[in-house]
Amino acid sequence: MNQSPFRVFVILFVAIAGILLAAPNFLPESARQALPGWLPQPGLVLGLDLQGGSHLLLEVDRAGIVEQRLSDVRREARNVLANQNGIGNIITTDAAANAIYIELTDPTQRELAVTAINSIQNTLSNSLFSAGGGVNELAFGETADGKLSITLTPEGITQRMSSLVAQSIEVIRSRIDELGTTEPTIQRQGDTRVLVQVPGFGDSTRLKNIISQTARLTFHMVYPGMTPEQAEAQGLPAGTMILNSQDGSRELLYEDVALGGESLIDAQPAYDQQRGIPVVSFKFDTRGAVTFAEITARNVGQRFAIVLDDTVITAPVIQQPITGGSGQISGSFTTASANDLAVLLRAGALPASLNVIEERTVDASLGADSIQAGLTAGVVAAVLVVAFMVVAYGLWGVFANVSLILNIILIFAALSTLGATLTLPGIAGIVLTIGMAVDANVLIYERMREEQRAGRTPLQAINAGFERAWGTIVDSHLTQLVAAVVLYFMGSGPVQGFAVTLGLGILTSLFTSYTVTNYQVHLWYKRVRPKVLKIQHFRFIPDGTKIPFMKISRYVIALSIIMSVVSIGAAYFKGFNLGIDFVGGTAIEVQHQGSPADVGQVRELLSGLDLGEIQVQGFGTPEDVLVRVQAQEGGQSADQVAVQQVTDTLASENYEVRRVEAVSGTVSGELAWTGTIAVIIALACILIYIWFRFEWQFALAAVTTTSHDIIMTIGLFSITGLEFNLSSIAAVLTLVGLSLNETVVVSDRIRENLQKYRKMPLPELIDLSINQTIVRTSLTQFTVLLALVPLVLFGGEALRSFTIAMTFGSLVGMYSSVIVNGPILINFGLKQKSEEEVAAVEQKKVKANDGASV
Repeated sequence: MNQSPFRVFVILFVAIAGILLAAPNFLPESARQALPGWLPQPGLVLGLDLQGGSHLLLEVDRAGIVEQRLSDVRREARNVLANQNGIGNIITTDAAANAIYIELTDPTQRELAVTAINSIQNTLSNSLFSAGGGVNELAFGETADGKLSITLTPEGITQRMSSLVAQSIEVIRSRIDELGTTEPTIQRQGDTRVLVQVPGFGDSTRLKNIISQTARLTFHMVYPGMTPEQAEAQGLPAGTMILNSQDGSRELLYEDVALGGESLIDAQPAYDQQRGIPVVSFKFDTRGAVTFAEITARNVGQRFAIVLDDTVITAPVIQQPITGGSGQISGSFTTASANDLAVLLRAGALPASLNVIEERTVDASLGADSIQAGLTAGVVAAVLVVAFMVVAYGLWGVFANVSLILNIILIFAALSTLGATLTLPGIAGIVLTIGMAVDANVLIYERMREEQRAGRTPLQAINAGFERAWGTIVDSHLTQLVAAVVLYFMGSGPVQGFAVTLGLGILTSLFTSYTVTNYQVHLWYKRVRPKVLKIQHFRFIPDGTKIPFMKISRYVIALSIIMSVVSIGAAYFKGFNLGIDFVGGTAIEVQHQGSPADVGQVRELLSGLDLGEIQVQGFGTPEDVLVRVQAQEGGQSADQVAVQQVTDTLASENYEVRRVEAVSGTVSGELAWTGTIAVIIALACILIYIWFRFEWQFALAAVTTTSHDIIMTIGLFSITGLEFNLSSIAAVLTLVGLSLNETVVVSDRIRENLQKYRKMPLPELIDLSINQTIVRTSLTQFTVLLALVPLVLFGGEALRSFTIAMTFGSLVGMYSSVIVNGPILINFGLKQKSEEEVAAVEQKKVKANDGASV
């Protein structure tokens, strides 16, 4: 009855700290500013799906880097050979082999040529190498027909791409800062990718253009006296190239860059008063101004081309030397495009081209709807669970509810302190945590009731209830934690948000459901000192049931085998309604303004766009429509054009775009693979944990039972046509945890009874164990459903397939844990230990303890 002062201090400290850290999230912005600086600011960060914004995953264009580098190497080789008394040569490029070949017109100069081209070797730094070391970017050799070869090494290409990603991040950050957005997330992913998330920025097209455009500005002299057509007919003069112009024509230019955009120090949108058009004015640094003046002085009367990303913007004639170090770029600009170009030039050029391989954009109004849906589902779930606990357990339910409320507060406090992002699936994770936290209290209370029925005093029953339920609570929570950890490291975006809240909820639940509830119960007992514990007021199943589960097990196993075969057959022959996460393409959610949407009209409007397969379906409210467009053959640029065509076509009929998700085939394949690996890793980790905690029969039975539940849930997706997307993997992994939660509880009781009733036949012992836990299982399952059903009904269409799968999986998990797990244990050869074996095990434990004490 006497609580440790240290335990009381810890409970009070954690509760007060949790309330203080979580409080800013529930205060208005004006009140937050008056809070002390040590509190987390700005509080909880909302994900893009809750506040709107854009998510882009960019990948460095490897082919573009190789092509550009080969062009640079070719130019460098030609220059160094020209400097060696003009060694004659013919240089050809083999992009497939990442090489250039040099054919000397005078073979006697081979040795001199080899020495010259070896001088262009470039060593790239690599942190994996020792100080002063690095990676050679070029490899030199000779072909069978006597040509000299210069090849880009694979290590050099990889290292250059890695360094270019680091440079690109800084350029992207500068560009986004120029837009005035707040709290963007810019992260490196691997060696070749950059993740960009910009909350509150709904114009994804503009964001993509600003981020992914290379904006490499160069100045070239126009080759005089020859048109591009003549050059193609007669052969390109050495050191020249043909580029397209913005107006649709072409220009023949010198390859050498007369002046680069890196010399710019400022660029601003302006307006040409004489011609009445938007322009971009620019200013060079001192060195650039001197170079610009020299070029214009030497080439009066010649044309000077301004090139942006290999497109000639303008090529005016130099009328007189320009010595002021400034000028202007004119072209077919609008006011907005001139402003964006100025932003790009001020931020600097990207060192490499970036392709958009994944795009997710949410309109702010849809984000507001998601917040409302999530809050509604969470509040309804919380009210239902809290009310049920009071109805079922009375005052003991109040103790559980106090722990539950503190649990939720601690989750928000932890999210705020860690700077984590709350997403809509994250809200689902919190709601699921509500059900799991109640489950721990149900375990404790039901154990107390058993101990009291066994003849223990109220205080003995209370202590035994907490002590004996603790091991089961830890086992059931840790199996869920394994699924959460795998989800976090294998998932991305919203799935990680779900994993974070679920993982934090599991940890806080372990603290509140045991320590906090324990403190409340003992404080109450010390004051009241009841002679009998009146814990439960309501139950679904009466105490002392003797249901013969093992006698009907053969029929149950047969039914499970049939359902599993049907599920596998449906998956094989019918397949799945795969979302764009796994097949690639674009999903566009639109909303008709003022009246219900006409799906048939939308389908007819889009049928003439020649974009391949287009699926149109109702989505959520009667005003909402979901359009899916297959991945286009032209890659990400073609996908963007397709999205623009769809949005322009539907805009004419008063449809407003609320969400865009575009995933390339590369990313979709990776997501499918990582999702499969995530399930396998989760099962393997859980197998190892249960094997360690129980025996190998329990571990294999648990994994077999869980695999049965996964097959059944996958069959649900196939048979019903629910969309199978990235969130579905989260649902499958969560039901793995839910199923194991039930299985571990039953297995723990079987293990306990194996030691208590050594002569009881195993089928009878398993029946006894299941009947002893069936009351707890039914109550827990009901509270989990009370948490999940509001998500299905009020969580919004974006979570529909996710929550339906979790609800179905939780029911199947209860069925398999109660009825299927026992027969599997028997078939795997679980046996009761003899008196001698038990004595030997106990003797080993005693010796181990004696050795440890010594």
